[in-house]
Amino acid sequence: MRSDLGDKIRLQHILDAIDEINKYLITADFSVFLENSMMRFTCIKQLEIIGAASNHLSSELKANFSEVKWAQIIGMRNAFAHEYFGIDSSLVWEIIKYDIPELKEKIIYIHKSIL
Repeated sequence: MRSDLGDKIRLQHILDAIDEINKYLITADFSVFLENSMMRFTCIKQLEIIGAASNHLSSELKANFSEVKWAQIIGMRNAFAHEYFGIDSSLVWEIIKYDIPELKEKIIYIHKSIL
């Protein structure tokens, strides 16, 4: 069920989830990430939140900012939510280290661009 929270709030949810991930990993490297199941699963949960918030953004916003790979973000959320025992920790780490910083920049820009 979709709620009427609005795009601005959903974008803030994405930014908050990214900030949470960054807090968890502030001093961690890949080996720490692999060894710490609580860290891995909390990061995965935040990625799920990013996907869920993206799924609830308006079609208009997603069309206006099509440079963001919304379908991939939402698909990632679905995969993580339903394949919890088959999640590749290396893939999660790569998403966090390489994709999330770029996504954060784009979401900040979009957040500032809308009323």
